[in-house]
Amino acid sequence: MRREAEFERVLTFFDEDGDGKISPSELRNRLGKMGGEMLMKEAEMAIEALDSDGDGLLSLEDFVALMEAGGEEEKLKDLREAFELYDIEGCGFITPKSLKRMLSKLGESKSIDECKIMIKYFDLNGDGVLNFEEFRTMMQ
Repeated sequence: MRREAEFERVLTFFDEDGDGKISPSELRNRLGKMGGEMLMKEAEMAIEALDSDGDGLLSLEDFVALMEAGGEEEKLKDLREAFELYDIEGCGFITPKSLKRMLSKLGESKSIDECKIMIKYFDLNGDGVLNFEEFRTMMQ
């Protein structure tokens, strides 16, 4: 709930007329005051892309969705970096051998057979290795 209160504060900053929504002109004006520059057409296109109810304004729900989408991109980037740490061979997959090596770097001793079992649990296509999507499922 605390995050939503932060989003409300930011929305209130942009919402010059106090109607609870951000119009293209409010977006453009506030960005200008913060040192940014945006053409009116760009502001209209940005609002249109994010406007869920078609009223031409950005509501709190739209704003929260925007902020959380940015968070998702960051999580995906972090997951990709973590996947690459486990993909020691650089083949695009986590193999039992690369999992064993990474776990031992993290101080956990597992046998190849134990690593095969761990991989098998999340290996959705049954190829004996984890691709990024399977790794992502495992990390959720």
